[in-house]
Amino acid sequence: MLKSELLEIVANRENSGVEFKRDDLRPEQLAKEIVALLNFQGGKLLLGVEDDGTISGIQRANLETWVMDTVFGRYVHPLTLPFYEEILLDDGQRVAVISLTQGSAKPYVVRSNNREEIYIRVGSTSRLATREQQARLFESGGLLHAEGLPVSGTNQDDLDQARLTDYLVNIAGDHVAPQSAEDWEQRLTGLGFMVPRPDGPAACTIAGLVLFGRSPRRGLRHAGVRWMSFAGNTKEYQAQDDTTLDGPLLALWEGRPGAGRNIVEDGLLERLLDRMRPFISEESSEINEGLRRESSYRYASDAVREALLNALVHRDWTRSMEVEVINYADRLEVTSPGALQNSMTIEKMLAGQRSPRNPIIVEIMRDYGYVDARGMGVRRKIVPLTRDHAGKEARFDLTDDYLRVVLPSRPAD
Repeated sequence: MLKSELLEIVANRENSGVEFKRDDLRPEQLAKEIVALLNFQGGKLLLGVEDDGTISGIQRANLETWVMDTVFGRYVHPLTLPFYEEILLDDGQRVAVISLTQGSAKPYVVRSNNREEIYIRVGSTSRLATREQQARLFESGGLLHAEGLPVSGTNQDDLDQARLTDYLVNIAGDHVAPQSAEDWEQRLTGLGFMVPRPDGPAACTIAGLVLFGRSPRRGLRHAGVRWMSFAGNTKEYQAQDDTTLDGPLLALWEGRPGAGRNIVEDGLLERLLDRMRPFISEESSEINEGLRRESSYRYASDAVREALLNALVHRDWTRSMEVEVINYADRLEVTSPGALQNSMTIEKMLAGQRSPRNPIIVEIMRDYGYVDARGMGVRRKIVPLTRDHAGKEARFDLTDDYLRVVLPSRPAD
């Protein structure tokens, strides 16, 4: 880092990714700030700078050894290696800069006095994570898959047996469906669709309920999709359509593989697309040879389908909000709750890297052909199809709370 770069950081004061500290603090205090940055998006920790931005300089002898061996080696877990450098200023003072990338093994903890504490970054301060924030960190680090959690108040009757039978016999390869309630419970528990309880019948997992549930929102209020359409480019005027859709992700199919299979009852994706169709398509003014008016779509159909699927399949179930789809005159916005997994970024996603948050849901949807077996839908469908159809680029907006895909509308003829 150049001296000018350091002075610019100091002049801009502390923020979510920058922390100032004297170097005479206790190791667990420094570890707290490090862990909070690792659990956020990384950042820089400057030693030898006061909270108000005054540069007091390094006072501790052998500071680098203390930081690397004592603080990182004993207090910060799991192990991570920062970039450490010291910048010499004109007045002879030195400032240590510890640069941290976003951690890929969340949650990071401070180990001290036989305890482990998880800290997160809130603005320019580091705080103990709440229970909900800890759950999200465990999930983002791949140590917890919320889709496997039980949904209180649910049981086997909340699942559609016809859909389950089709999956077991025609997809999973069972010779026959289970014949008793006990056999059903054992089979569904083994697949991760239910969880046994010591004090009563097994409960549905989130995965089981959203894939096969008759009405998932009865037990899980943030399941389903919120759909809205507006004639203009904002929400200022009354919506053309506004509803919340419920239902299992999977459609009900009939027929055996290889002999022709047909949908006999739509799943959530099909219901959503049917509801959207009148608002994202336009009828031609001309009549074709079959005496019908052909419809043209404002968005690339396969790009829309892929964006909806990704939002439904990869959403974060620790967030108590619905997937939201909003149509405007100039764009379609598809918002999926939760940030990207682990150290995944927009750039990595566009390059084709994969990090499934809900592996059970992803695998079942892949079994039915909903999800691309290569997991390259963003790179192969959303980006090129939108560019070809609309002449503009799809946009991806990422925050700590959601990932939003914005598909621009095709220009009017």
